[in-house]
Amino acid sequence: MESWAKSLIDIMKRSLNSNGLPIPMDKSYCTEWASGLGIPRGGDTVIYTSCLYQMAPMINQLVPWIEKIRGTPLSGLASVLSRFAGFVVKPNRADIDRANGILRNIARALQRAGINFGFLYEDEPYSGALLYEVGAEDIFREYFENTVLKTFRKYGVKRVITIDPHTHNVLVNAAPNYFKLDFEVVNYLDLLRGIKVKSRVRSDVVIHDSCLYARYLGKYDVYRSILDNTGIKHIEDPVITGKETSTCCGGPLESLSPELSRKIAKIRIENLAKLSKTVVTVCPICLANLSRNAEGAVEVLDINEVIGTE
Repeated sequence: MESWAKSLIDIMKRSLNSNGLPIPMDKSYCTEWASGLGIPRGGDTVIYTSCLYQMAPMINQLVPWIEKIRGTPLSGLASVLSRFAGFVVKPNRADIDRANGILRNIARALQRAGINFGFLYEDEPYSGALLYEVGAEDIFREYFENTVLKTFRKYGVKRVITIDPHTHNVLVNAAPNYFKLDFEVVNYLDLLRGIKVKSRVRSDVVIHDSCLYARYLGKYDVYRSILDNTGIKHIEDPVITGKETSTCCGGPLESLSPELSRKIAKIRIENLAKLSKTVVTVCPICLANLSRNAEGAVEVLDINEVIGTE
């Protein structure tokens, strides 16, 4: 595991240097969602996708590749092989379109809520969340200072709207340990909490909580209140959906141990299915990992696929 972790960090570092993302993916996928929405470039307030929803489809395609080479003699050559993965492995187009749709729904909801924001388009930097989460703190710190902070300062960003828990955690819990941030960080869920929304589903649902949102970022009740505003009934259980007792989807482990990640996801799906066959997620990593392992046991949807604004 330790040798593979070192290879994985090397892959991410080399990939960030070559294409600005921690995986070998064409960065043009990161901006497709904004087409036709009339979002200005830059500005004091920007929506920050960190390309995480957009990368999830590519991660789905890379997991089997990781599973094959991890623990083999090829793992030492992983950083070299990863250069070719971007040419051989492609994200599923339907999954990319789905991610784009989720991001458009978020942007339109913010617009209808009267929030004025811009977008950095091709200059938007990745947050460095994966580096931080696998323990490469020195590389994360250097990358964040030289890329993320530098880009935000270049555009004069004063307020950042995050849309996923991993990016939000980096900005509010990780980066402030090393840097004094000169911009405000707000999560889109807080901005949408009080607006009028409508349901896009007819069934009762069960929420799969993001570990970061629920336990470390204080959002457990925020997305529940958004569902309440729609009239969507979310079925709760003190163990399966409890704030301190609900379990991880296994997604954060998928690059280190795909087999263990899959086992955790299967257990989580089995438990969620006891409450509802419609699972609502609030994180792109959870959405990808549970969807990949659901095998028809449940339907997994992002919260932005089940709500809409009036």
